[in-house]
Amino acid sequence: MISATFIFKPGVYDEEFHRLDAIIMDVALATPGYVGAERWWSEDRTERSVVYYFDSQESLRAFSRDETHLEAKRQSKRWYEAYRVVISEVISSHADGFIEHPLNK
Repeated sequence: MISATFIFKPGVYDEEFHRLDAIIMDVALATPGYVGAERWWSEDRTERSVVYYFDSQESLRAFSRDETHLEAKRQSKRWYEAYRVVISEVISSHADGFIEHPLNK
């Protein structure tokens, strides 16, 4: 299992951002090997995080090479003050059944 964590400081979103964001989510959902996603805000609400889960590096690569995703990356300075991406291998995930998580479905 691979996770791609997108951590960012939001800027000003416009109509084009929302259009591309919706398409990118549809692309993720349609990517073979996509497992799910989670979204978080920092406690002070200045940073946001979206964690995408994929069953392999190949499925993550397929998602990241999508043309709409690449277009959004090219325009990222329009909508984000700053961002970083962390790619990790998920070794294990555990739950007690009370918290919904994409890996525990």
